[in-house]
Amino acid sequence: MKTVFNKMFTILLISSLVVGCEATKNANNKQKGAVIGATGGAVIGGVIGNNTGDGNTALGSIIGGVVGGAAGAIIGDKMDKQAKEIEQEIPGAEVERVGEGINVTFDESSGVYFDTEKYNINDKSQATLNKLADIFMEYPQTNILVEGHTDNTGSDSYNLTLSKNRAQAVTGYLVDSGIEKGRFTTKWYGESQPKYDNTTAEGRSKNRRVEIAIVANEELKEQAKQEADKQTADN
Repeated sequence: MKTVFNKMFTILLISSLVVGCEATKNANNKQKGAVIGATGGAVIGGVIGNNTGDGNTALGSIIGGVVGGAAGAIIGDKMDKQAKEIEQEIPGAEVERVGEGINVTFDESSGVYFDTEKYNINDKSQATLNKLADIFMEYPQTNILVEGHTDNTGSDSYNLTLSKNRAQAVTGYLVDSGIEKGRFTTKWYGESQPKYDNTTAEGRSKNRRVEIAIVANEELKEQAKQEADKQTADN
């Protein structure tokens, strides 16, 4: 499992949040989530959202929605446990702990598979999504963003539609598996947000992906704040 502090975070934190950067040097995941939130995660999320064209991108949603402080640490601890469970149950998934949330990526070789130009949920994908649904049921105080992405092969309009169909297929399957529909936001971006080099076959394969962001819902945020306040009072 990865803990993400990419170049964008580093530049932003060094330039405007030096104290937060120093505080995370030897921190664990939940501590890093608390420091990022306390030192301006919402600002970072806004910048990320603007750069990607939508504040609801997976990374922007996770970083932009942080609570921070002691409450953020409590949320981060819960996310640590959920991320480890996803990684254990779905070995092919790329699981990244980001601030107070989780980013899960499925490409063509890792858990959620689509045949060429298809968007139906096949047997292999069902097995993965069934495990994911079980974990989502275990952690009901989270909201889930599902994103569809493609490589740059084909027209922009075709790729946008394909990414939409695939993202909606994943959301629909999870809802049909018993996850509350209101927990989901579904987005699609076609070829506009590549993470890898589209000039190589390997890069194109990785860009044909579904990403899932998992963040605390308002109930969990409020619960974490109350727990943090109680800890402060007890001390």
